[in-house]
Amino acid sequence: MTGIREHIAAERTDLTGTLTGLTERQWDAPTLCAGWRVREVVAHITMPYRYSGRRFLGEMLRSGGNFTKMSDRCARRDADKLSVEELTAALRDNVHHPWKPPRGGYEGALSHDVIHGLDITVPLGIDRTVPPERLRPVLDGLEPKQLKFFGADLDGIELRATDLDWSYGSGTPLSGTAQDLLLVACGRTLPPGHLHGEPSARFSTKEARS
Repeated sequence: MTGIREHIAAERTDLTGTLTGLTERQWDAPTLCAGWRVREVVAHITMPYRYSGRRFLGEMLRSGGNFTKMSDRCARRDADKLSVEELTAALRDNVHHPWKPPRGGYEGALSHDVIHGLDITVPLGIDRTVPPERLRPVLDGLEPKQLKFFGADLDGIELRATDLDWSYGSGTPLSGTAQDLLLVACGRTLPPGHLHGEPSARFSTKEARS
């Protein structure tokens, strides 16, 4: 577990550095998580560090046991309540936090940090590549049940990375960097130009008209 814990700490450290350099306007910019700004995503990432087990259960009860509803409500509330400095500190002060999602292990914690970090940097146009030693465990951990959870429909499509020796599925090729394809597998819609192949328009946003 030492190696994966080091990857988690490194990923959180990198994201802390990215957040420190954001402007107020960027903190309010939309992310790849529908309806969430950067503020909400960071509030969500840091929720496991800020909430005790008892408080987490209480919030779940308030949301009728629906985790998706609970996490959205708490992210929106905390994003408005906590300052940029407080949100950044919550991540910076917990780079070595031992949190791991139920049944996900430390691999799940790494996936959580990598994916949500990309949710922030990709739409902001920040040129950041997740180091392959951190990205590979996330890619190798992809399973059909995860795609179903995220609502990704990849039937008849093969994800084919252009920068790593990695592919997923079978069918019509959809190519892009491994980290962009990871986002596709997680149900995200990417900015134009990130994906290539016949199915690319289906997983990309349209160009904004001037």
